[in-house]
Amino acid sequence: MIKKYVMIFIVVLAVSAGAGWVFFGCAFEEEISHDPAPCEEEDYIVIGLSQIGSESDWRNANTESFKSVFTAGNGYYLLYEDAQQKQENQLKAVRDFILQEVDYIILDPIVETGWDTVLMEAADAGIPVILVDRQILLENDELYTCWVGSNFREEGRAAGRWLEDYLKLQSRENKEIRIVTLQGTPESSAQIGRTSGFADVLSEHDNWNMLDKRNGEFTQAKGQEVMRDFLKLYEDIDVVVSENDNMTFGAIEAIEAAGKTCGPGGDMIILSFDAVRAAIQFMQAGKINAVFECNPLLGPKVAEIIERLEAGEQVEKIQYIEETYFDTSMDLEKILKERVY
Repeated sequence: MIKKYVMIFIVVLAVSAGAGWVFFGCAFEEEISHDPAPCEEEDYIVIGLSQIGSESDWRNANTESFKSVFTAGNGYYLLYEDAQQKQENQLKAVRDFILQEVDYIILDPIVETGWDTVLMEAADAGIPVILVDRQILLENDELYTCWVGSNFREEGRAAGRWLEDYLKLQSRENKEIRIVTLQGTPESSAQIGRTSGFADVLSEHDNWNMLDKRNGEFTQAKGQEVMRDFLKLYEDIDVVVSENDNMTFGAIEAIEAAGKTCGPGGDMIILSFDAVRAAIQFMQAGKINAVFECNPLLGPKVAEIIERLEAGEQVEKIQYIEETYFDTSMDLEKILKERVY
């Protein structure tokens, strides 16, 4: 891959009272990276990153992971675009990256469909596209180089298996278990995977009753709203499955406002996904039973892939990031001390 020489001059000409001056400086067209623009010609690998938004603590940690890796000091120049949860913004960003002739495009897609045309444009321009976090559906998988992220379906299954074991410890494995789910953005990979993975385990238990599933948009405010509605509709809820931590925080607010309790020994079992620091702190406070990790620190893995591509090597098409889960039986204080997000 031919690296771009990043050097753009701005010329300012001012003429006043018959006298003029000219100023030459070095700057970039857009201030969309946290790196300062270099003022001399440098051999950078230019990265275009289209991020979904900043809807959650997980997303912010994910963005910072990329920004901390793709720096001038590491030989990169990062063009960063926040799509603000709108696919049309991402499509525009990718096309802008193509026009700017970046070396690589990193795309975290908001939804799974609608990408064939723009990725064909990137392929025609000879720009490798690396998908991260969420996946997409394409007629031709050759339109992207590889995908890096979490096994969302396995995360959902892990939550179901954890619930099985927990109910056995409580001698409730044969009792009716009433469940509600706060789902993430519809048709996103995280929503599809976590919903279907938990459903795999649910289908094995005739006594597990899924009362309702609703979109909580991966946000705390919507999570609170949806949980408030659940509490009005259903008198008895045993388990709340929340497909990300921020929705969980909102759900807990709604539960406590209704005069109910949650977590170990409470009225409801709370299962959450992502495992940001705040969620583990909620577990310490006895308000969440278990949280299933979705590792946001994808930057180093993607940088490793780019290094291999630069060396002319082949890379695996699907690459999962290492993940685990946490519950209240663990040393949460130690976990928090070692946690970087």
